[in-house]
Amino acid sequence: MGSIHLPVVVAIVIAYVAGSIPSAYLAGKWRGIDLRQHGSGNLGATNVVRVLGIRIGAVVFIVDSLKGFLPVFFLPALTGAAQPELISLAVGGAAIIGHVRPVFLLGQKGGKGVATAGGVFLGVAWLPAIVAFAVWIVVFATSRYVSVASLSAALALPFAFFFSGVAISDPFFIASIIVALFVFFTHRANIGRLRRGEEHRFKSASGDGVAQQPPRVT
Repeated sequence: MGSIHLPVVVAIVIAYVAGSIPSAYLAGKWRGIDLRQHGSGNLGATNVVRVLGIRIGAVVFIVDSLKGFLPVFFLPALTGAAQPELISLAVGGAAIIGHVRPVFLLGQKGGKGVATAGGVFLGVAWLPAIVAFAVWIVVFATSRYVSVASLSAALALPFAFFFSGVAISDPFFIASIIVALFVFFTHRANIGRLRRGEEHRFKSASGDGVAQQPPRVT
C-alpha cells in the first residue's frame, strides 16, 4: 500500500487554523483582561509586552512565530507535492492570514503578522529571516519604535534574498516582496502616526502585571 499524502487544501486549512490561534488574546484572558481594550488594542506580542510584561510577551512572540514556522516546516512534505516550495508559500500565507484574521475571533482583527511571517521565512529560508530579525533588533534598539523596526525588517527581507544570490524570479523572493507590502499595509495607521509625529515609543509593563495604559490608540 502506498503512503497516504495530505491533500494540499487540507494542509492550507490546517495552517490557517494554526495561524488563527489567538495567543495574545488568550494571554490577556489568562490575566483577566481583553487586550483589545488595552494599550494599542492590537493582538500581537508587542502589545502583550506593553500591557502584561516582557515574560508573557516573549511567550506570545514565540507562539506566534511557531504558528508560521511549524506549518511550513512539516506540512509541505506531507503533501508529497512535486513543488514543495510553492506549497510552503501557500501554507505560510494561510498561517499569516489566520494570524491577522483569526477564525476563532469570528473574523475580528488579530495581530499584524510580523512574528508569524518571520516564522514562515525562518522555516523556508533561515538566513534572510535572521538578517531581517537582526535589522528589527538594531532599529528597535536605536529608535524604540516597534512599528519602524517592523517596517525596516520587512524592507530588509527582500534585500537579504537578493544579495544572497536568489534570482528575482524565485518564488521566495517574490513572496518576500508581497509580505513586505502586506506588513506596510497592516501598519498603515502606524505610518500615518509616524508622519504626524504621534507614534508612541515603546514602553513595557514592569513585571508581569497589567500596566497603567494611556487611552487606546487605534
